[in-house]
Amino acid sequence: MDQTETTAADTTLPKLTAGTLIAAITACFLAQVGVSIPAVINGYINQDLHLSSTTLTWVSDAFMVPVTLLELSFGVVGDLFGRKRLLAIGSVLVLAGGLLSFFTPSGETAILLTGQVIAGTGAAAIFPTSVAMLAAGTHTVRDRAHAISIWAAALTAGGFMSPLIGGVLARIHHSGGEFASWRYAFLAMAVLAIISTVVTLAWAQDSSSPHGRSLDWPGQITVAIGIFALLFGVIQGAEDGWGSIQVVGAFVLAVVFLIAFVVVELRVDKPLIQLQLFSNRMFTVSAIVTVLGMFAYLGTAYATSIRLSAIQEYTPLKTSVGFVLLNIMGVVLFPVSTRMLQKLNPGWVLAGGMALIGVGNLAMAAIPATHLGLGAIALPLLVIGAGFKTAVTAITVVAVNSVPTSKAGMASGATSMLRDFGLTLGPAIVGAIALTSAANRISDKIASSSTLQKSLSQFYAAPGHVPAAERPKVAEAVAAVKSGPLGQNAVPSQVPGADGKMQPFNPLKDVAFHALSHGYALGYLVCAIAALLAAVIAAVLLGGRQHDHAFAPQEEAEPATA
Repeated sequence: MDQTETTAADTTLPKLTAGTLIAAITACFLAQVGVSIPAVINGYINQDLHLSSTTLTWVSDAFMVPVTLLELSFGVVGDLFGRKRLLAIGSVLVLAGGLLSFFTPSGETAILLTGQVIAGTGAAAIFPTSVAMLAAGTHTVRDRAHAISIWAAALTAGGFMSPLIGGVLARIHHSGGEFASWRYAFLAMAVLAIISTVVTLAWAQDSSSPHGRSLDWPGQITVAIGIFALLFGVIQGAEDGWGSIQVVGAFVLAVVFLIAFVVVELRVDKPLIQLQLFSNRMFTVSAIVTVLGMFAYLGTAYATSIRLSAIQEYTPLKTSVGFVLLNIMGVVLFPVSTRMLQKLNPGWVLAGGMALIGVGNLAMAAIPATHLGLGAIALPLLVIGAGFKTAVTAITVVAVNSVPTSKAGMASGATSMLRDFGLTLGPAIVGAIALTSAANRISDKIASSSTLQKSLSQFYAAPGHVPAAERPKVAEAVAAVKSGPLGQNAVPSQVPGADGKMQPFNPLKDVAFHALSHGYALGYLVCAIAALLAAVIAAVLLGGRQHDHAFAPQEEAEPATA
């Protein structure tokens, strides 16, 4: 079929409406706010709820794990039952999770984590559904690249605005105490979810692609158990020990169930994901690059969050400035990225974006946390942000363009799952590497210094030697120091005595600060290696690939429009 015939046939296909585009990007913005919202408030959450270092990692990953586990199934659900309805349901779940997190009582970490899981489930519905709605209404590379670039700009805007929202709202007084104001960020997320729900129900056009699609429960169960076990092992390894029964058992369970997932998908008539997609070189390479690149990006964001808020103890508002630097280039480059994808080979665009992420991380790894000013890391953060904006748009275009639009729900679901699997791995692996390194350095320092050992013993015994009124607060500080490197850094080295003069308190404060600085520098280095590897793969395997300028209409789905 020649270009004239394709263009004529395309006139019979449903076109993307303004209302659908607005609904998709509003929901995408909301979901990305959910991903990013812990970044600037991690320090306050840690101080308020007195979390262990590993539990603080779970605050971010409790949202990301359901996103990763459920995106494939939600891609199918939208194809079967209509994407408009699913997009609205996703926003409602984010609303419920945000409200639950906002009402978290003091000391009840489980409620916060539950709220994050519920909100993450909503985001799992939003990400693939929003892309599939755009793909259903666009039928040329030019139109689809433009729509997906707008979607990616909303993604970037969510990452850009959520730190500012969290930082500003954290300044509002909360009756729960000095550090309790982190809850307002989740209230803001709930308000945004209400707006997204209303916009979707009022303006979005429905679409679906039910042909050849059905829910694959064996596939969903096996992949969910396999991925959760893998992430559990990675996150808990830093706290429980890499040789512990539960961690080794989690890795074994992950291998068994991920193999079972592949076997199931090869046997069932209507799989959760057609593994034949991976016989397409473009799709497979983009999948590998997606995991590596998104791991590098969110690993960077998580390391920066911990560096600024928990190690250098910036306020949420000051921390938000760092995340503005990390995300602002996505806004600046929005008009450029669309033209780049229209005029340049998407493989080269993808490789360039990943290279920028890698170079920025190399610079971050070389700048220790002893450089307390934001100016020291401003340029690397800008470079990483530019790379992410360039890469995330190209990833989606390459993956979705590699399959017929009738498979857009499956392709976007698979791409979203891989992207968010990489994002989930970021905090998990970077946190595990950094905290394991820091804990080992602190242990070595204690073992080599009898003076430090004596001071630490006196500190641990302090609750028994202070007035009864002060005992709970001192005991709380001792528990924080025993919780791990982040707790050891959070408790001050000196406190005012009864006479108002400063006296020694936590002997591990300085040791923990330098150990954490070194540990998270290793995290940045790992992110740099992953991003540069992704850049090489994209350049070599996708750089010479030509992409088409239209999609054959016989491959299009016939979406059910509202």
